[in-house]
Amino acid sequence: MAEEQDDLVPECTVSGGQCSEEALGDTVDAKPDRSQRFSLFSKKKKNEPEKTEKQNFRIVTPEFQYTMSYGKVGRCVIINNKNFAEQTGMCTRNGTDKDAGDLFRCFKSLGFDVTVYNDKNCEQMETLLQNVAQQNHSDSACFACILLSHGEEGQIYGTDGAMAIKSLTTLFRGDKCKSLVGKPKLFFIQACRGSEFDEGIQTDSGPANDSMETDANPRYKIPVEADFLFAYSTVPGYYSWRNPGRGSWFVQALCSVLTEYGKQLEIMQILTRVNHMVATNFESWSDDPRFSEKKQIPCVVSMLTKELYF
Repeated sequence: MAEEQDDLVPECTVSGGQCSEEALGDTVDAKPDRSQRFSLFSKKKKNEPEKTEKQNFRIVTPEFQYTMSYGKVGRCVIINNKNFAEQTGMCTRNGTDKDAGDLFRCFKSLGFDVTVYNDKNCEQMETLLQNVAQQNHSDSACFACILLSHGEEGQIYGTDGAMAIKSLTTLFRGDKCKSLVGKPKLFFIQACRGSEFDEGIQTDSGPANDSMETDANPRYKIPVEADFLFAYSTVPGYYSWRNPGRGSWFVQALCSVLTEYGKQLEIMQILTRVNHMVATNFESWSDDPRFSEKKQIPCVVSMLTKELYF
């Protein structure tokens, strides 16, 4: 994706204690580290018959799929943190409004009831999600939460500082949010998880029935941590890149794949394609060689117990 390789700098460039963004390059969602810092296409095989849209098939096994036959798909909460208190040392996240707008339209098209909340501090984020977790989701098939902010490993930033991501996600555990028990709870997190750069590596390889449930079924226990999925923009320890004009690499790819395949593919297939797009279509460029030619790979952590089709 050649158009991505222009005017790149990491998010916070520290000079005299001040954060600044140079030009309109891609930036990272991380706290400044002052100690160290100054295609989704496959080739057609020979003799392979032309495929049409009607020739696409998938194996349907209802007992291994989440039930989506509820009144609503569910709620999608987007927390979009752009501006931060001076004492945090965090720069303004230019480009995040583009991410929030794209995600709003994307999840709305999938049937979610989407709400965007801008610039929330730590207490407000926790209170907001606590209130959502206490709502009745009995008529919803699933729940989605998207966090757009600065971050460190295991932490997400409110406008006033950092807090543990787990303090937000545990609000939806099976023992705390009963109306979402057995339903998928999806968290998409656009934020840095450290201060390492991925230099990339050259490669020679090219781009590569009814469920039979009855009222007589016995009740059974499931783990309180079951049915969660976490889709992180990057792997532990690494920066996550964001372009002030086009938005973050991860969100660009996620919206692109969801728009084209959101109602056809299973969620893990969707996120695998997102991984592929971020890994192959994006690369940083900067006049400063320290920040140029960097790569990124998203990370999916799944505790889902069934397949999820929207």
